Amino acid sequence: MRIRLIAVGQRLQPWVDAGCEEYVKRLPREWNFELVALKAAARTEGKPAAAAMQAEARAVAGAIAAGSCRVMLDERGEQLTTTQLAGRLTRWQRDGRDVALIIGGADGLDPELRKTADETLALSQLTLPHGLARLLLVEQLYRAASVLQGHPYHRV
Repeated sequence: MRIRLIAVGQRLQPWVDAGCEEYVKRLPREWNFELVALKAAARTEGKPAAAAMQAEARAVAGAIAAGSCRVMLDERGEQLTTTQLAGRLTRWQRDGRDVALIIGGADGLDPELRKTADETLALSQLTLPHGLARLLLVEQLYRAASVLQGHPYHRV
């Protein structure tokens, strides 16, 4: 199984990149994890946010490997505990498909792209900056992996 985190936004604070790099190093090698950062579409006066979201959706769609399970991150999605996320990871591994975890741009995910989701998950009902959402997701993937491996990182 390959897990690919596709996230809109390239210019993040150095602490976000450093944190993501640290947790990515800790992820199981058999996940073949890859973080793909896509350039956000320009948001200019007079150009509706929908046009930027559509441009970002095209870029995201182009980064998703054929046949991947599409998991969109959206505040209206299903909220999981870390243990439930570990169970979801086990299910994804059994399914044998690659997994694309998708974080949209500043205005979220284009509605047409959201319709293509196999699953929609929420990290929180809080509005999170995109860099923090990215870091939180990578940390939670590591934490879920530690649950699956019986590692003491995750304490209940």
